[in-house]
Amino acid sequence: MNPSGIRDAIASLQADIAQLIDELPHLKHEKWISRSLSSLVRMAGSEFETLDWKILSASLLDMERGFQVFYPYRHVRKICIFGSARTPPEAGEYQLAVEFARRVTELGFMVLTGAGGGIMEAGNEGAGAARSFGLNIQLPFEQFSNPHIEGDSKLIDFKYFFTRKLFFLRESDALAMFPGGFGTLDETFECLTLAQTGKFGPAPLVLIDRPGGDYWYDWKEFVEKQLLKRGLISPDDPSIYTLTDNVDEACRAIADFYRVYHSSRYVGDRFVVRLNSELTEEQVETLNREFNDILVKGRIEKSAALPTEYGDETEHLPRLVLYFNQRDVGRLYQMIATINQMGAESPGASHPEQK
Repeated sequence: MNPSGIRDAIASLQADIAQLIDELPHLKHEKWISRSLSSLVRMAGSEFETLDWKILSASLLDMERGFQVFYPYRHVRKICIFGSARTPPEAGEYQLAVEFARRVTELGFMVLTGAGGGIMEAGNEGAGAARSFGLNIQLPFEQFSNPHIEGDSKLIDFKYFFTRKLFFLRESDALAMFPGGFGTLDETFECLTLAQTGKFGPAPLVLIDRPGGDYWYDWKEFVEKQLLKRGLISPDDPSIYTLTDNVDEACRAIADFYRVYHSSRYVGDRFVVRLNSELTEEQVETLNREFNDILVKGRIEKSAALPTEYGDETEHLPRLVLYFNQRDVGRLYQMIATINQMGAESPGASHPEQK
C-alpha cells in the first residue's frame, strides 16, 4: 500500500474508533480509553517490527489478566512477600514466612507472592489460597506454581518480568523481604530505589529474618558503611525500611503505618495526604515545626478533598496538603510515623487493612 493509502486507512480506523466510543454507553473512563486506542492507531502507522507488536500484544494480555483478577479486591490492603525460591520447608526462614503470612491475614490483609517455591510457597501456605495471590512467571526452569495457590482463580501467569513486577508494586500496600539470592536483593534495592524516588509508596518495607539471623543485619552494615558513610544516600533514607527478626514487630510496623495515614497523591504540585481521622490544629502546628525542612514553600495545611478529587472513593477523608520537595523521602516517612503516633484511637487502628 502506498503512503497515501496508509494515511487513508489510519484516518478511517481513527474514525471507526471515535464512532465506537460514542456508541458505547456510560464509559466512565472515556478519556483514557480514547487515548490508549489513539496510541495504538498511531503505532499502526509506524514502521515497527513484528517482534514489537508481539511484545505489545503480550504485555496488554498480561495487564488485562492482572486488572481483572485484582479489581474485586481493590479495597483490601495487600502485602507482598519476597524471598528465596530455594528455601526448604525445614528452614527457620520458611517457618517464619508461614507464621508472618498467617498473622497478617488474621489482621485482615491479603498476601501476594511470586507463586513459586521456597519463601513464596511459605507465604501462600501461611495465608491460605482464599487470602493470597500468586503472580507466576513463565520460565523454562525453577519456577512452578506451588500447591497452596495452584488452581486458584487468583493465580496469574505472566509472560514478562516487567509486567509481573508492575503488579507486585501496584497492588502492594506493604513489602516484606525475607532472605534470598540475587533476585531478592535486586527486588529489595529496586523497591528502595522506587520508594526513595517517590515512584512507590509511601508504604512500609520490612526486612525480616529468623530470630538471631544475620542476613539483613549484614546487609544493613554494608548499607551503612558503603552507602551512608560515603554520602551516597541520605542520612534519613533508612527510615524507609524496618529491619527485624520478630514477627510481632513486623506486623506492627505494617498495621501502624495505616493507623492514621491512609494514602497520598499529587494534585498538580501539591502533595495530598489522606487521613483516617482528622488532626487537631495543634497537631498540624507540631508537624509544621518539626517538618518545615521538607517544604518547598508554604505550610502543611488541613484540607477537604480538592476539586479534582471529587468523586474519588476517598473524597470523604480529611487531608493534609503541602508542597513537598520530593527529595527528602526519608523525612516524609518520619512525618507519617509522627502522624500515626498522633491518632492512637483513629478508625484506621481498628481496620488498617481497609483502603
